[in-house]
Parts: sequence; structure tokens; C-alpha cells
Amino acid sequence: MNIMGIENIMVFLGAGILVNLYPGPDTLYIVGRSIAQGKLAGVSAALGISTGAMVHTLLGAFGLSALIATSAHAFMVLKFVGAGYLIYQGITMLFAKTQNDRRLHDASPKENFRKIYRQGALTNIFNPKVAVFFIAFLPQFISPESPDKVLSFIILGSVFITTGTIWCLTVAVFASSMSRKLRSSNSVAKWLMKINGVLFISLGLKLAEAKMKN
Repeated sequence: MNIMGIENIMVFLGAGILVNLYPGPDTLYIVGRSIAQGKLAGVSAALGISTGAMVHTLLGAFGLSALIATSAHAFMVLKFVGAGYLIYQGITMLFAKTQNDRRLHDASPKENFRKIYRQGALTNIFNPKVAVFFIAFLPQFISPESPDKVLSFIILGSVFITTGTIWCLTVAVFASSMSRKLRSSNSVAKWLMKINGVLFISLGLKLAEAKMKN
């Protein structure tokens, strides 16, 4: 079946869901935020990551992600920018004082959730492996005879993002529910934030070690 220049849409849907279910860095980021700061923080992280995926979809549709996929220099620059960003955020959380942790929860929740949203988006955008994935995975389901390959790419990206967002929101709600009692203790909340910081640093170091696949 060929719809809007897209082939094997059901195969794509199934494969996309399996990819989303695999616990990668995005999932770990959402779980960390949800456990340390609650459901709204996890939801903010999930929506930020989805926004980052939208950016990669548009870049891939218009061919810009191909530069990252084929240029070792571009891949390296984006990789180290992303790794540095993650490590910086992790260090900030790791050395946050208790009173800052309380303010993070209580004083300005809207500002805090916007910050988490931005961090989720940037974490995804600055991950070159996501760009490579989009440019390698989605075109396999676009027909060579598609009258508008850009539109086909955007449709596939939107479907992938939709299923991924549903999964990420489910993870955020579940993780926050399981850790609600732990967050009620100020001392435990402080350590949860520090653990989240270690997670960020680990993700940054892992990204820094990522190699470009030919």
C-alpha cells in the first residue's frame, strides 16, 4: 500500500513503536526528571524531547541532517556541544544546595518546567545520533515515485513523534507515581536531584564517546 508516497506504513508504525520502546538516553532523561521532580517535570521533559524530534524531522526533510550523517566534522562539533551541555547541566544539579532544590519545586514551577522543557529539546537536538537515525530510518519507507518526498518525510516523522510522545508521557506518569512518596522527604529529594545530575553527566560522557557510523 502506497499512501502519500509512503510505503509499508504498518511496518513503519510497528518498527517505530519498537524503537520508541527501547530505553535510550531520552527515556532515561524523562525517568530522571520524573523521579526527582514529579509528573509535570517528566511531562515537560517528554514534550521538550518531542520538540527536538520535530526539529530533526524538519532538518531531515530538507536535507540538512544529511550533512551531519556524512560529515565527520559536523558530527563531531554537534556531539561535543551536546555532551558539554549535558555535563554542565549535570554538574549544576549535582552541586545544587538544598534551598535551591526546594525553590526548584515550590517557588516558580512555571519557570522551572519551561527550563526542563528547553533542556529536553536541546538534549535531543544536540544529539547527532538522533539526526543520523532520522536520515537513515525514515527514507526507507518513502517511495522513489513519491511526488513530494519532503512531505512524505514530514508525515513519517510526525507519526514517529506521535507514538514516541505517547510512550514518553506514559513513562513520565508511571515513574513519577512510583516515586511520589520518596519526593515528599526533602533529604531524599536532594539526593534524587544529585542522582539526576550523575545521570546527566553519564549521558554527556556517553554522547562524547559516540562514533559516526559509515
